[in-house]
Amino acid sequence: MKRSVLTRYRVMAYLTAVMLLILCGCMVAKYGFDKGADATFLVSQIHGVLFMIYLVFAFDLGSKAKWPFGKLLWVLVSGTIPTAAFFVERKVRAEIEPLLVEDRQPVQA
Repeated sequence: MKRSVLTRYRVMAYLTAVMLLILCGCMVAKYGFDKGADATFLVSQIHGVLFMIYLVFAFDLGSKAKWPFGKLLWVLVSGTIPTAAFFVERKVRAEIEPLLVEDRQPVQA
């Protein structure tokens, strides 16, 4: 498996997790303090798009790593639980890094 598959999953996991935390803050502001309805709408839209991209990259990684369905489902769902994606990403990275092949081209003299 190429490193780029893991890298794009990791980037999307972090982006999705950060946007979900921001969305949670916006929801508290909107429903708790009646402020920021427009910001909540914008952040929710951004998180939705990022989450769809995250699903594609996580599924791609899981299919290349030949994960069982339960594990793949847990990784996919972790993008919907605040802070879960940070912990799942760390565990996935530790598991996948030994499986990576280097993309180095041979040096010609």
